[in-house]
Amino acid sequence: MNTLVLGIGNILLRDEGVGVRVIETMSERYALPAEVEVLDGGTSGMDLLYTISGRDLLIVCDAIKADAAPGTVIRITGDEVPAFLHTKLSPHQVGLSDVLATLKLLDELPPAISIVGIVPEDLSLGTELSPTAAGAVDQALTAIIAELAAAGIDVAQRSPTIEVA
Repeated sequence: MNTLVLGIGNILLRDEGVGVRVIETMSERYALPAEVEVLDGGTSGMDLLYTISGRDLLIVCDAIKADAAPGTVIRITGDEVPAFLHTKLSPHQVGLSDVLATLKLLDELPPAISIVGIVPEDLSLGTELSPTAAGAVDQALTAIIAELAAAGIDVAQRSPTIEVA
């Protein structure tokens, strides 16, 4: 299964970059099979068109505005995804919505799309996640790994490296 796990966000605006930070952590902690690509999409928008095109599974991780406490992990799948794209919950949603609409017109839309988001607490200038968002990274990773497992993709946790002095 040709899969893309895409982290999007602006890492210069603290929790706005949570999607990128989650996939960075994923790459550090997990060994992924060759058919799974993990990508920092930053704030690319339409530049992602050909990267997403023709995938079997797309999992997007991003900051999502919602009526929930900061740090809440929100998972959107299946028929909920088109409804999500018609509401303004993510700063990157317009770009992502445009990319997915274009892919649908080209008949290149991934048949399975999931969105895993974290409700941000702090969108001020800075490169570190707020403690609240940082505390939700593991839960977001668990949701992404569950999406991969549901698609029959096994992900192995990397062995920790031991530094010798």
